[in-house]
Amino acid sequence: MITILFQIAQEVLNLYKWAVIIGAVMSMLVSFNVLDTRNRLVWTIGDFLYRITEPALRQIRRVIPTFGSIDLSPVALIFLIYVAQMLLARIYAAVVHGNISGLFL
Repeated sequence: MITILFQIAQEVLNLYKWAVIIGAVMSMLVSFNVLDTRNRLVWTIGDFLYRITEPALRQIRRVIPTFGSIDLSPVALIFLIYVAQMLLARIYAAVVHGNISGLFL
């Protein structure tokens, strides 16, 4: 049962990571007029990605200084997702193997 929960958590983090990546790429394509937001499908996908990623990105933008028109918050969020995945893997190993010292290595 615990393995299923950890695998679900890992997959949710993976999906969110890909949503951040696709949202950043889509935002860049819209800003360069490659994608047209007047298209209903493009607008719907862009709106969905914005709604699920913007709360986390907004918190990161408060901390990271601005570099003109370059937004580094998606990179920072992907890094934080990787850290969360590594931490989750260590917690899982500690729970399954019963070795709490593995958390601190």
